[in-house]
Amino acid sequence: MSHAAALSATVPMQDLTSLADEATGTLDVLLREAIALIRADVAKDGKISAALIDRDQHAVHGLAWLATYVESVRELTSYAKRLTEQGRFGEIEELLVAIGIGEYCAQIFGGIPMNQGEIIRLSDIGLSSAQIAQRRTPVIEALIATGNTRENRARLVELMRAQQGAATVGDPGLDETLEAIRDEMRKFATAEVEPHAHEWHLKNDYIPMSVVDGLAAMGVFGLTLPEEYGGMALGKESMCVVSEELSRAYIGVGSLGTRSEIAAELILCGGTDEQKAYWLPKIASGEILPTAVFTEPNTGSDLASLKTRATREGDVYKVNGNKTWITHPVRADVMTMLVRTNPDEPGYKGLSILLGEKPRGTDENPFPAKGMTGGEIEVLGYRGMKEYELAFDNFEVPAKNLLGGVEGQGFKQLMQTFESARIQTAARAVGVAQSALDIGMRYAEERIQFGKPLIAFPRVADKLAMMAVEVNIARQLTYFSARAKDQDKRCDVEAGMAKLLGARIAWAAADNALQIHGGNGFALEYAISRVLCDARILNIFEGAAEIQAQVIARRLLEGGN
Repeated sequence: MSHAAALSATVPMQDLTSLADEATGTLDVLLREAIALIRADVAKDGKISAALIDRDQHAVHGLAWLATYVESVRELTSYAKRLTEQGRFGEIEELLVAIGIGEYCAQIFGGIPMNQGEIIRLSDIGLSSAQIAQRRTPVIEALIATGNTRENRARLVELMRAQQGAATVGDPGLDETLEAIRDEMRKFATAEVEPHAHEWHLKNDYIPMSVVDGLAAMGVFGLTLPEEYGGMALGKESMCVVSEELSRAYIGVGSLGTRSEIAAELILCGGTDEQKAYWLPKIASGEILPTAVFTEPNTGSDLASLKTRATREGDVYKVNGNKTWITHPVRADVMTMLVRTNPDEPGYKGLSILLGEKPRGTDENPFPAKGMTGGEIEVLGYRGMKEYELAFDNFEVPAKNLLGGVEGQGFKQLMQTFESARIQTAARAVGVAQSALDIGMRYAEERIQFGKPLIAFPRVADKLAMMAVEVNIARQLTYFSARAKDQDKRCDVEAGMAKLLGARIAWAAADNALQIHGGNGFALEYAISRVLCDARILNIFEGAAEIQAQVIARRLLEGGN
């Protein structure tokens, strides 16, 4: 197709993928130029300098966002191609792709919102006006001009209204097995979680054990574990589908599987044969519930500065120190504890992971274990499991429960789980964003103002259209990172991108859905108030957005793909 034709008033949908392919190639060149500029700016003596990265954080983190947007355009294009080949690329899917690619190209050249108050522009990264103009090709211009248009947004919302009650806006691109899993999770969530989630949130109640038992019966806790350990031997993409659908009903329920996923992967990748044989079947069946005990007061993401000490005395380790932001510890049976076993080894090298067993507690007696106390941290959202600060005073862990049987491997073992944890967090973000869209759409249809439903007003409809478009983008980026993980590819950059973008999209969707509610959205009785609170945590845990951007950018600057 000629550039002149591309600049016509509209882009025929059959030409969309070919134009998007060409645009992706151009954006790749732009990204490489940006990487080269930032690399030159933060290098010292031929090596990337941490001090210079910190000095130029706005530009460096902006590079991560630029790369995330380029990858988003690529995955939208790939999604369109796959569905076209399968005969599943209908009008609603075409609109999702056209609007998404057009808008993200426009933001790349106009300014990418890293959050509400920080915009990264190509000039901030060091690209000159001439370089930017050279990459803003006629094809890019055509996609921008014909993508996120008033007509396309209006038509998308018209189709969304016609298919209300559908599981998602458009075809998510899953195979039959994953669609069946999604349907099963959706049915369970609709029956057992959605009707009660807001009440659990308002009362700060635990998710009932009947729900936990139901998840266990469906295999949620052993989803990706090998069959020899009682698991279902499914891939990480299935984990995404499960996490998304459960989080769509209530993020707390969607996050129950995260506890087991992290613990199981730690043991599967780093445990001894005996530890795997003992712990993994119990985790898979739901017989035991694990929790992660990593973070400490005043350390946050700086794991190298952890101080909680584990001293070996005969056949036990005695643990002393404090941990914070521990999710679901009262009802947990085992804690994966990141501790310092060698105080003479600074930084990461002196860290180990212990599998600390404990009895389940209750609200009346939360921590019946000797040497362990805790206090609840009251939180805005992400309830249902409860957060605690814990104190350990000679808390005993059998020496046989040292993960892997060798000290000093804790940080390495933990790093092996970060890809999966961030992919699953991205999936939870997609679920929360989808929930906001569901709630906002329903309210916009039901609420009558000035003689017509809110959805009839373009500013309201536009919000819903962009929610649908961005939920699809986050979903495709998340599934892409999961497929990479399933193929045993290193995917820390891809997982980080999915988490980075998904968290921002979830917050924007919740905020816009609340805006659609007007004053009612500010009332605790409306579910969107809960979804807004739940969405906010996604930009913080499993790597705050700033840390996530730093990690992505560092890998890009060091030559990672």
